[in-house]
Amino acid sequence: MSEEKAAPQKGASIEEKLFTIRYKVDDISHLIIKDQEVCMKCETKECNDFCPADVYSWRDLTTHVAFENCIECGTCRIGCPTYNIEWVYPKGGYGITYKFG
Repeated sequence: MSEEKAAPQKGASIEEKLFTIRYKVDDISHLIIKDQEVCMKCETKECNDFCPADVYSWRDLTTHVAFENCIECGTCRIGCPTYNIEWVYPKGGYGITYKFG
């Protein structure tokens, strides 16, 4: 008997959809904040809102990056108004594996 996760149903929450992916986490982040000073001056902190996987959060006057949650959509590459996020694909063997039902 297979232990594969069932594909999410239409109308499923983002959390339910994110549960269906697998991710092999590297020790080194593929998402880098180039300059935290730029983040401190940012009035909108848009990265906290545009990432569908909630990778970015603003705490203790710093942008925190939970790269292990990244779904590699690339939104942060273009969503940061100051282009302060460096995004590259994880190195070979690491990153996300999507399950298509």
